[in-house]
Amino acid sequence: MVVAFSFVVFFFAGLAKGVLGMGLPTIAIGLLVLAMTPGEASALLLIPSLITNLWQLLRGPALLPLLTRLWPMLLALTLGTLLTTRWLVQAQNAWVGVALGVCLVVYGSIGLLAYRPRLPTRGETLHSSLAGFLTGVVTGATGVFVIPAVPYLQALGLPRDSLIQALGLSFTVSTLALGAGLWWYGGLEGAEMGWSWLMLLPALLGLEIGQRLRQRLSEASFRRLFFIGLLLLGLHALLRAAL
Repeated sequence: MVVAFSFVVFFFAGLAKGVLGMGLPTIAIGLLVLAMTPGEASALLLIPSLITNLWQLLRGPALLPLLTRLWPMLLALTLGTLLTTRWLVQAQNAWVGVALGVCLVVYGSIGLLAYRPRLPTRGETLHSSLAGFLTGVVTGATGVFVIPAVPYLQALGLPRDSLIQALGLSFTVSTLALGAGLWWYGGLEGAEMGWSWLMLLPALLGLEIGQRLRQRLSEASFRRLFFIGLLLLGLHALLRAAL
């Protein structure tokens, strides 16, 4: 039953990523915690997240310039994740559920408000490092790596294709750092990695269909439903943590 549920979750998570270029880990973690601990959900997420984000990263037009510009963020993100992943492994920690709920509510709210800040280039190294470290802390606590990385990258004013590639770069580094942290703190087992490889199939199927739907559906309508769903999942996670 859990396996079938996980297949459905990764299909829809891949579908969202195919349409929007992001959302796979957020949807997957938000739904999988209904049936397992956040640590188990994060371990299951690793392979589908890594492969789909590498695909997104390598298809972009400007990898080297992005690496040159974003390395402070990526380094700080890795450090923040490695320092805090133990919170995710300790499934009995009630704060994990609260942090996950808050993260989803914040991300869903920002998306619904369509808030698009703009940052000056002056002081970008400091801003980049701070955004990266905070994203790493959130990743280590919840397994979700969108806050504040996604709003920060949107605030840089990158062209659309470069933004999609920058998101893929950030998500790839986050996935690798999360996997290293889970391994270091004893949150990975051979069986879990085998199931993670299996979940790649529905994720890739959803990704392919999502890319085709992107040409036919209104992205604005899909995005609105996507963020409403995340908001509801976040509220549900907070409710579960409070009970």
